[in-house]
Amino acid sequence: MSDLRPLLASVFGFSDFRPGQAEIVEAVAGGEDVLAIMPTGGGKSLCYQLPAISRNAVTLVVSPLIALMRDQVRALRAAGVSAGHLTSANTEEETEEVFDAIDRGDLRLLYIAPERLAAGGTERLLRRAGVGMIAVDEAHCVSQWGHDFRPDYLRIGALRETLGCQITAFTATADAETRAEIVERLFGGREPRTFLQGFDRPNLTLAFQPKNQPRRQLLDYAVARKGRSGIIYAASRNKTEVLAQALREAGVPAISYHAGMEPDDRREAEARFQTEDGLVVVATIAFGMGVDKPDIRYVLHADLPKSIESYYQEIGRAGRDGDPAETLTLYGPDDIRLRRAQIEEGLASPERKQADHARLNTLLALAEAPVCRRQTLLAYFGEVLAEPCGNCDLCLEKPETFDATEAARKALSTVFRAEEWFGAGHLIDILLGEETEKVTARGHERLSTFGIGREFSRKQWQTIFRQLMALDLVRPDPARHNALRLTEAARPVLKGEQSLTLRKDSLTRRDAKRPKVEAMVSEADEPLLWALKSKRRELAEAAKVPAYVIFPDRTLVAMVEAKPQTLDAFGRLPGVGTKKLEKFGRIFLEVLTGAPEPEVHPAKMRAAARGYGDLVDRLHAAQLDLAYGPDGTAKPLSCSTATLARIAAVRPGSEDELTRVQGMDPARTERFGNVFLRILSEA
Repeated sequence: MSDLRPLLASVFGFSDFRPGQAEIVEAVAGGEDVLAIMPTGGGKSLCYQLPAISRNAVTLVVSPLIALMRDQVRALRAAGVSAGHLTSANTEEETEEVFDAIDRGDLRLLYIAPERLAAGGTERLLRRAGVGMIAVDEAHCVSQWGHDFRPDYLRIGALRETLGCQITAFTATADAETRAEIVERLFGGREPRTFLQGFDRPNLTLAFQPKNQPRRQLLDYAVARKGRSGIIYAASRNKTEVLAQALREAGVPAISYHAGMEPDDRREAEARFQTEDGLVVVATIAFGMGVDKPDIRYVLHADLPKSIESYYQEIGRAGRDGDPAETLTLYGPDDIRLRRAQIEEGLASPERKQADHARLNTLLALAEAPVCRRQTLLAYFGEVLAEPCGNCDLCLEKPETFDATEAARKALSTVFRAEEWFGAGHLIDILLGEETEKVTARGHERLSTFGIGREFSRKQWQTIFRQLMALDLVRPDPARHNALRLTEAARPVLKGEQSLTLRKDSLTRRDAKRPKVEAMVSEADEPLLWALKSKRRELAEAAKVPAYVIFPDRTLVAMVEAKPQTLDAFGRLPGVGTKKLEKFGRIFLEVLTGAPEPEVHPAKMRAAARGYGDLVDRLHAAQLDLAYGPDGTAKPLSCSTATLARIAAVRPGSEDELTRVQGMDPARTERFGNVFLRILSEA
């Protein structure tokens, strides 16, 4: 593993691996077949990129996300790595660049979409390229039980057999059933080295709120976080446009995104979101998975996601840089009815529909959980969190609960006595004893449950029915215009064989106690941070790349906190590798110091990036002192910056070793040897 750490520093600018990465990188670099389940933001891509860079072979990366592929290729190229992609969005020039790199033999990573595997000639191209490893991103897409099944992924296993190469697979969401299918379909049933890193994202604040004037809830939330990048997910195309307009009118810069937009408009929206600071995108789920933007500070669901896997993937867009980020999901009875109807009206088998209902039930249980949401969420993925997380709305403001057994029996009995033909509104009229025209027309004032629920208000009964729907005790029936019908789970409660605890009306729960994301830097340093962001935006727009490709927010914050005054100090910042120091070091130092930086010899620049630039400076100062000998009368001698950088890198321990360094000779060793060796010894 030690031989890959210099690459980690010089290419990616990281001094060490994130927790869990080192073991996976070691297994991949060692040629093992690997299945890695890592949380979003855990650094999955580096686990195959770093071994790929170290090899004299092509790593084929199969990903369903064209935007993500393009972003990763841009980032790799910015770091000096030969990478390319073949997708339906390629220009002719981009495709030619890939073919040329294959012919030259210097391509290291080739990204393709799974649909490309069906194209004629793809297999021959991959053979010619010399593929040594297949890395499958978003590997859950191979599973019929996963939430984003892609049939083209089924070709990967056969391709691996044909090429006879190593295969690795990565995903952020895979329960036991999905993992088993991944192993069967991708690895041919042969058990890979499996790494289950856990699903916890402790930097994310989790929160749910029942809808209560949802437009106002959403606007208040976004306005309070103005200036921060965010994603707001909505269930329909029209809603994305309406909400984006409402946000703009409220002073929040926002754009919409959905699959019905023209391709050029979608690309423009993606580009703006990547490069503009503080922009909010209101989108359908067509957006987000393919956006590798690390500094998204919040994800808000304006409507309930379709499953707990979808929820986990979508909130995973926030806080990929590891800094604090927030999530909020708004939901209501209409959301539950919509999701149930989508399942029932789909073309899936009864077995699959039952599984989809169960997954939705898990998400609804999370929405109505009475205790720590993170414990509930992680339990679904088979992970136990021993203590409450302290970073969800339920930990920060514990909800009140009550014994709802009797209330539930009244509600369920009313559903039964009304012959499962009515929705919650009519059932509540019966429970409250209100003789509406609809109630009397059907003779429901004569039901035994008429008027037996007056101890609760209408709003409280709405909350009770919402929770009964969330617990899947009653389910909307699309065949009966979404009338509520009893499920098997309701029978024990209705018969008094099982008690039930529910949360009290949570519509009065306040948002005030939910923590706001802390400021990234101190108030005094904010102007400097914005100056750095402005320079980053200028460079990103000129290069036509996302802003994070220049430097992520975390590196900009490190610049503000460290305020480096030299290239050597700048090169030690996290996220600054050799290539980026050479390209951007002097530019950002000028912003930090307020003075233009002089040109620097490339060898000195590389030394600074590798951590021994200061040593080169000391050697340079020593040779200047001795340029005319100890007494100042000798013939002038000097060493080039490149030679001094080699000495600093090699660290010779004797005059013989020093003489053998390229650029040195006996005369220079005689003049500078003692001083150089002393400086090296002290270093």
